[in-house]
Parts: sequence; structure tokens; C-alpha cells
Amino acid sequence: MGRVRSHPPPPREEALGEATTVAQAAPASWRTGLPVTVMPEVTLRELRIDDGPSLLAHLSVEEVSRFISPPPTTIAGYEQFIASCHQDRTSGQGACFGIVPSGAEHAVGIFQLRSLDTSFHTAEWGFAMGSAYWGSGLFLQCATHVLDFAFDVVGVLRLEARAAVVNGRGNGALRKTGAVQEGVLRRSFKRGNQSLDQVLWSILAEDWLLQRGPQAAPVH
Repeated sequence: MGRVRSHPPPPREEALGEATTVAQAAPASWRTGLPVTVMPEVTLRELRIDDGPSLLAHLSVEEVSRFISPPPTTIAGYEQFIASCHQDRTSGQGACFGIVPSGAEHAVGIFQLRSLDTSFHTAEWGFAMGSAYWGSGLFLQCATHVLDFAFDVVGVLRLEARAAVVNGRGNGALRKTGAVQEGVLRRSFKRGNQSLDQVLWSILAEDWLLQRGPQAAPVH
């Protein structure tokens, strides 16, 4: 999947289900708490400390973690990661949503948004989800709401993502969101003893507004 930054002390495409409940956040209020979006098949919400065991089980296995920054390897490590995400949200530097499938209580994946400048006009996002849910359509449903949040609520103007060239699933997922491939960053991702090339993707606020159609709300 796309690159996800951890804090060291850091698909089959399906029709999108309409959100049945959305707790909207005003542009400035997301720093006090992220919006919750409840869809028929999945809920997108802020990570909770008790998501740690589930994230460890779903994201720390090799098939998921091999193309992302090394994830925590213990429950305590994930609890520290979640706490740091809350700190980033409070300071206005980032946001991290948990992917909770219908019928489940805890997150099986994440979407992470991080500012690349002091204004949050340029940002980076990454994502990871347990392999049991690959091809389920949950990614695109959640990605749509994360993009709405980034552009409409936070005020991002340019959103970047990086994925290893050899990560076909991650690059395919980004392509489905309408992201544009801008180039290849040579040997830009260090994983173990390997240095991998990455594809640089971007979505601009105006691109996303056009993609949603003429009836979409204007981007802040």
C-alpha cells in the first residue's frame, strides 16, 4: 500500500456506498477530534489506544509491512504510535483515521495525513490495511472520505503520496483515487538492506473538486 510514516518515538473496485452517518467537523475543529464517517460496510474514525492489538495483528505481518516504513512490533509500540497521532492532530500537524469494518470493533488499517509545510497546504498521505480486506472495496470507500477531509476540512491544496515502484497494489490503489503520477524518486525508500525506487503521486484540490463533479461543495 502507500507509504505510511510511523512516529519513531512515529482492489476490486466497487460502487461507493453512501455514508449513512457523518459527524462533520468544522475547518478548525478537527484539531479537537476527527470526524466519524459510518458507511454500510465500514466506519472511518480516529484511532483509539485500544486499537493497538488489532493493528499489530493486521499491519505487522510481512505481506502488509514490506512496502511501508517499519511498523511497531508490539502492542505498546502501537499504543505509542496512536498517542503520537493524537498529539499531531492536537498540534495541527497531522491526522490518522482507523478503518473499522462493519461488525468489527477495532481498526484493521489506517489512513495517515501529515503536513509538509507550516500552513498544511502541502501534505502527504499514506495507508495500510490488513490483507484479509484487500480487494473488498473498503479502501476506495474510505479514501474518498479522507480526501474530502483533507481538501474540504483541513484546507490542503496539494496532497502527495509515495509508493515503491514494485508495489503494484499500492500504485494501483492511488491510481484509482485519481492521483497523477509525477515521476520516480530513485532509491528513495530504505527497507532493510534494500534501497527502492518510489513513484511520486499527487492530487491537487482543484483536481479533486472536478473529479467529484459540478455539484460538489467548493474546496476551502
